[in-house]
Amino acid sequence: MSRYCEQCGKAKKACICQWIQAIDAKTQLCILQHPSEVNRAIGTARILSLSLANSAVFVGEDFSEHEALNTLLGDPARETWLVYPSEESTAITALAQQQGSQANKKPLTLVLLDGTWKKAYKMWQLSTNLHTLPTVNLDNVSCGNYRIRKSPKEEGVSTVEAGYLALTALEGCETDFTPLLETFNQMIEFQIKQMPEGVFERNYLK
Repeated sequence: MSRYCEQCGKAKKACICQWIQAIDAKTQLCILQHPSEVNRAIGTARILSLSLANSAVFVGEDFSEHEALNTLLGDPARETWLVYPSEESTAITALAQQQGSQANKKPLTLVLLDGTWKKAYKMWQLSTNLHTLPTVNLDNVSCGNYRIRKSPKEEGVSTVEAGYLALTALEGCETDFTPLLETFNQMIEFQIKQMPEGVFERNYLK
């Protein structure tokens, strides 16, 4: 018998399925996950894929020839953006305003890179099919709550937080996406409780 949950992929004692709530989003999320993230106990991409039926997760590093992704990117019925803070990127709040002012707007697909900053950058470099996508940055972020992973950027957020921020900016007036953060926080609290006494305070609190 496997030690891992067949649905969320995490160890059964750390299963997050009890906290997952289905959310109906019009925006499609496509999560490109670095292989090193797949089996991480604190990985958050699975929260998005389990909560949002309108989502997809592809694992790899170079997605240039990824058939399913290229089919998605080539869908003429959708408008696709890459969530990436490039110098030319559009603010998510500006994109939301732009979408709200369009009468015959196409539904959006947002591509998220799931990995550390260094690995996400490498994924972007290698995946030439992403280079032609317009980029959008999360100007509605203050600071993340990823208390058990250190980020080199103060405003760094987890993949699920990025999804929450993007979806809230685009659809927050119609749909409540806070269950994504509730599941995330429950997962983090569980992991902190598994640490020996003093480890969290010494290594993650400043």
